[in-house]
Amino acid sequence: MTDIIPHSISGIFWEKEEKNRLLTPNLVPGMQVYGEPLIQIKGVEYRVWDPYRSKFAAALMKGVQKPLQFTNKRMLYLGAASGTTASHFSDIIQEGMIYCVDVSRRSMRDLLEICKVRQNMIPILADARNPAELAPFLSSVDIIYQDVAQPDQTNILLRNIQAFLRHGGLFLLAIKARSIDVVMEPKTVFKEQIALLEKAG
Repeated sequence: MTDIIPHSISGIFWEKEEKNRLLTPNLVPGMQVYGEPLIQIKGVEYRVWDPYRSKFAAALMKGVQKPLQFTNKRMLYLGAASGTTASHFSDIIQEGMIYCVDVSRRSMRDLLEICKVRQNMIPILADARNPAELAPFLSSVDIIYQDVAQPDQTNILLRNIQAFLRHGGLFLLAIKARSIDVVMEPKTVFKEQIALLEKAG
């Protein structure tokens, strides 16, 4: 019998068998988003969260254990692409809302199909560099998750924090070192981006 163990982040679970697998309870039972396995455990359907398709899942697999709270929160997801990671956040957030922003029309076509069946996801075709483009669709949010491949990605995040993140809110940044500087050592890039965040307070 499959055994599951709650992660420190509410709404995420570990499956313990031959190896660990991350699971989220499927908000839309019977429906896959990217071909991920669906498994039934004690009458609940779970989706396996592939760490090779999601940076946040990879971070969890690498040991991130902070007791973050996502349930019923409002999230601004910058760089949602076709919605793979956003769909798992949708499982976790439940009655909250995810504002899924991407500038690519090709990605938006895939994202729209997911948002049709996941009522807590709103697709927004816009440039995250310009928070004014997003302002008509949302006000303050509890969480900003940013995963954009731009050299100024940290400054993009900071502008959106100033525009939308409520006081005491949470931001998560997936630093793409090679998008920022293809030559510099990634560790140096990470340090520089962290310094930018610290300088901004």
